[in-house]
Amino acid sequence: MDHEKPLILAVDDNPQNLQFLGKLLSDNGYEVGMAQNGQQALNFVKKNNPDLILLDIMMPDMDGYEVCERIKKDFFSQQIPIIFLTAMTGSQDIIKGFDKGGVDYVTKPFNSAELLARIKTHIEIRILRGLLPMCSKCKKIRDDEGFWKQVDSYIEEHSQVIFAQGICPDCLTNLYGDKDWFRK
Repeated sequence: MDHEKPLILAVDDNPQNLQFLGKLLSDNGYEVGMAQNGQQALNFVKKNNPDLILLDIMMPDMDGYEVCERIKKDFFSQQIPIIFLTAMTGSQDIIKGFDKGGVDYVTKPFNSAELLARIKTHIEIRILRGLLPMCSKCKKIRDDEGFWKQVDSYIEEHSQVIFAQGICPDCLTNLYGDKDWFRK
């Protein structure tokens, strides 16, 4: 999380729903962003990297399913948990929400305490996913299968990073002594 308080984006085309969610979330210690349509939501996600998104499905121009799909296709936002918060109660709607990448599905009208519990759980899960076990002595990292790997190997396997080899000033000094040797 990049914020002191978790940042939640609420997306709903109904201003009253947004106002209610904004108050509920801010009263419970969350920072809140709001969007009234899919494009506003996508712009907010790009600029602010929220910790969780509450997403309505039935909106003009771009429905919540499409918004979710676009967020999940973006490398930088694909890990943001999305909870669908909608009046659509059919089994097919719920299944489609999970298929598009949602982590949860809450129907309106909803119980505020239940919604807050779900939000808290998904934010905790996101934090735990971000933890990376590292040996304090040799600095190896434990991967998802329980194997210990060098940091560079792990990063290469789990990201799009390409390493360029070099040597830092401290290592140069350890190898060659006086770090000003190349300035003479």
